Amino acid sequence: MSGRTPRKVRAHEIPIALTAEEAAFVRSLVIYEDAELIGLAKPPGLSSQGGRRGVHTVDELLWAFARPGKSRPRLIHRLDRDTSGVLLAARTKPAAGFLGKAMMARKIHKTYLAIVTPAAPEPRSGAIDVPLRREEIGREAYMRVCAPDHPDAEPARTRYRTVAEVPGAALVDLEPETGRMHQLRVHLASIGRPIAGDARYGGALAVAGRPAPRLMLHARALSFPHPAGGTKRIEAPTPADMEALAAQLGLGEPGP
Repeated sequence: MSGRTPRKVRAHEIPIALTAEEAAFVRSLVIYEDAELIGLAKPPGLSSQGGRRGVHTVDELLWAFARPGKSRPRLIHRLDRDTSGVLLAARTKPAAGFLGKAMMARKIHKTYLAIVTPAAPEPRSGAIDVPLRREEIGREAYMRVCAPDHPDAEPARTRYRTVAEVPGAALVDLEPETGRMHQLRVHLASIGRPIAGDARYGGALAVAGRPAPRLMLHARALSFPHPAGGTKRIEAPTPADMEALAAQLGLGEPGP
């Protein structure tokens, strides 16, 4: 008889029973898959983790990919609930560790698209290098710009490029060089170009008379070193609601 103490099972390791519809749904989101990784195209309105009670998150839906007796794949990063786009998960602990270190070393590069108002940024391309701090208001968490010497200041830097513009709006390509919560949303709001549909940070709920149905922010691509070697790039198609608003405004087809 072994004298080894049984390992305590953590709550996040307890399998979640999914319906056939839920399993089919998350499998329909797969845009890349190999022995070590899964790439998903997260739709808007779906929480990555810690969502509302009674509604499964992406993290929980990943149990659809668990092998018998094994844990589910692990999310490498998160997206806000109303942000769409690429999410990466690791099938194995070594892959998760490898990508976690790559994330810390800033070797994982993210590219986003956003519809901003009321015009293109000035200048039309550049970088926003403004520290952020977290603020709790009731049960809600916000990020605020702050002075570099603020005791809670966290360095934050975002590169941007205007892709297209029309009177009242612009389509902007974004590359965060740091990964602070709500970074893109707060940085754009700080230069007077909030993301359309972003009620939390002052984004317009209608653009040129057309409703912005949600936060118009899309994680379009992810480039990263693959655990097996080389570099991989995964792209997620732009959701229909964002594509439609861009077309209605005359901003063209966002792609990819």
